[in-house]
Amino acid sequence: MFGLSELAIILIVVIAVIGIKKFPELARSAGKSARILKAEARAAKDEEAGTGPAPRVVQGEVVPPRTGTTPPGAGGADAPDHR
Repeated sequence: MFGLSELAIILIVVIAVIGIKKFPELARSAGKSARILKAEARAAKDEEAGTGPAPRVVQGEVVPPRTGTTPPGAGGADAPDHR
């Protein structure tokens, strides 16, 4: 009968024959995953060492919080007209 190594070889051949069209996509996906993992590991290492890039500063404007009431006549274009 077949041993474990023969069954493993047969299984590999069957998987290769059935999934031959998916191999390029699978390899591309594995490569992207490896690059992402490497970049994240490098970023974590740099963060631990304190040598990472400086944080980005995004300039913006301060918007006061809304009080929940709108003064009469100040409804915008999207405000419903209840007359």
